[in-house]
Amino acid sequence: MAQGRRSRAVMELRDLVLGGTLAGGERLYEVPLAEELGISRTPVREALGQLEKEGLLERLPSGGYAVRSFTFQDVADAIEIRGVLEGTAARFAAERGADEAGMREIRSILAELDHATAEDTYDFCRYETLNAAFHDALAALSGSAVVRAELERANRLPFASPSAFLRGQQDVPAFHRSLIGAQAQHHAIVEAIAAREGTRAEFVAREHARLARRNLEYVMFQDRSLIGRVPGLALVVD
Repeated sequence: MAQGRRSRAVMELRDLVLGGTLAGGERLYEVPLAEELGISRTPVREALGQLEKEGLLERLPSGGYAVRSFTFQDVADAIEIRGVLEGTAARFAAERGADEAGMREIRSILAELDHATAEDTYDFCRYETLNAAFHDALAALSGSAVVRAELERANRLPFASPSAFLRGQQDVPAFHRSLIGAQAQHHAIVEAIAAREGTRAEFVAREHARLARRNLEYVMFQDRSLIGRVPGLALVVD
């Protein structure tokens, strides 16, 4: 029961932060939050600590927490870190030899992604789900528990995850074009792993992550009306 209350507090508080209801820099108080969420103070206190670990809150010197705000460079750096880690995962998979079951799984995902991105069967929502599955499978192919754990931590920042700039963009033509290029890179990564070409696999995986930066630049500097569709970007300041 206590774990359930804690999980609920974490999810609801996270939604308030990512949705922009709680603004960057806003100080958070346990009692008002507990009353708003209809939960006792203990799970709220634990939820605040969890969101600090996720990087969404910061502890104040005077005590308590405040909602973090981020610069464009902060987000770009987070994306770059994910690219480095995914590049390492791809290189490890290539150099150490990915297991056959893992390769079958990621190739199956690739085939479904091809179907989701084809002109006559284009399915944006399906692509979003499969894209997350592809990146999870890539991390698993590394064979490294350390790399997988670090990738999970990097992905906790919503705008750093592989699908961050996909959400809510199904009707934006520029993002459809981006998916086509991303899918070509997915294939190149898997081909390099299968060929045991570690350097190539790492390079393509790192370049692939930079697509997210280009999508970030599009949202922030070309079409700011899309900001509200991307969880967490309400926290990004100019």
